[in-house]
Amino acid sequence: MTSFVALLRAVNVGGTGKLAMGDLRALCERAGFEDVRTYLQSGNVVFRSTRSEREVKAALERALGARMGKPVAVLVRAGAELASVLARNPFPGAEPSRVVVLFLDVAPRREVLADIAIPGREAVVLRGRELFIHYPDGIGRSKLRVPLAESGTGRNLNTVARLAEMAAER
Repeated sequence: MTSFVALLRAVNVGGTGKLAMGDLRALCERAGFEDVRTYLQSGNVVFRSTRSEREVKAALERALGARMGKPVAVLVRAGAELASVLARNPFPGAEPSRVVVLFLDVAPRREVLADIAIPGREAVVLRGRELFIHYPDGIGRSKLRVPLAESGTGRNLNTVARLAEMAAER
């Protein structure tokens, strides 16, 4: 069995897509996932399954769509892959709360980075299916707009580290 981490997009943020984490755990269990645990109130869930990443994503998106009455995008990583995301962090000396990992379903073309205007001291690095964004002055002050954010979901390094740890415990 593989440990997976599922990151729900646009759930419990800004008053949209409200879903209690207890309901998310129950939904995952009904979908056949085992040893289900959630983290924080922002749509992070860790579980085990014999299914492939693609099958996990499809099953979870179907179940969430039925529950929420609208499509809910889910980004899925195997636990080991999430650990490798931490190892690939291009900003090892940065405060973890100021580095956001934008998870994407597929690795974008490197040319998309040329379309991102950096308004301040932010830095953006693409590594595989993840875009690492360093906000040295804090995300709340940044004017940075990342077009890829519309198709992915972001978590800061503290959250990624905790999710990787939870997956490893499975």
